[in-house]
Amino acid sequence: MGAVQDHRHAKPDLIASDVDGTLIDDDEKVSARTRAAVQAAVSDGARFVLATGRPPRWIAPVVDGLGYAPLAVCANGAVLYDSGADRVLGSVTLSTETLDWVAALAEEALPGCGLAAERVGVSAYDAATPQFVSAPGYEHAWLNPDTTEVSAEEVLGHPAVKLLIRLPGIASSHMIDRLAPLVGDRVDLTFSTNNGLIEIAAPGVTKASGLRALAEHLGFVDPAILAFGDMPNDVPMLTMARHGVAVANAHDDAIAAADEVTASNTDNGVARILERWWN
Repeated sequence: MGAVQDHRHAKPDLIASDVDGTLIDDDEKVSARTRAAVQAAVSDGARFVLATGRPPRWIAPVVDGLGYAPLAVCANGAVLYDSGADRVLGSVTLSTETLDWVAALAEEALPGCGLAAERVGVSAYDAATPQFVSAPGYEHAWLNPDTTEVSAEEVLGHPAVKLLIRLPGIASSHMIDRLAPLVGDRVDLTFSTNNGLIEIAAPGVTKASGLRALAEHLGFVDPAILAFGDMPNDVPMLTMARHGVAVANAHDDAIAAADEVTASNTDNGVARILERWWN
């Protein structure tokens, strides 16, 4: 863990929080205490944003829970989304050539794996763009009622903000160990669950790169960023922030990258930190 103790009591300009396992509890709810702490920070002029692996279409329940419509870094940094206006502000995609190349390597390194792709349109529910497509036999890691099953060729046939590779029965970290040496720095690999799912983005695309782009969009120059997270996909954001905070239930990699560990997501970990300034 880092030792940036000087920043523990400096009021942040920009607050960025992961969603699942961090901001919301295990029932996927924003607690009353967390909602109050976020609203107090926003009322005092702080900017609170989300930084999540979720796509824009899965942000609405978080908005309802917060009672506030934040800007969001979605798809692990590949998409900037304005939840208040329901508008995609920008995205970084994997080309079809890269998708084909990664898929071939994945099938070599991870025999029997399933493929899916996350795409984005101009809004969260852009009917002109199938938002999530999966190949036959792809086994979802969590409930995903809005998937469209297509051929494997179709999954790879259009640019995507994220390629998902699924292999039930193996840890996501082991999947990355097998695939990373083959892909090098041509794409970015991460995971937000260790349950046999890895997420692939364009090179250099992480929550940190998305947060930098969001800060620039807001007009910040070298903002004091307070970031919260729990999984390896949060590590780049935790290390780039002025002060990175992992929740107690976090993956070991996130805890090692953080400057501080707070209480768990089920014990108002985010709120406990925000209440230093806004109580």
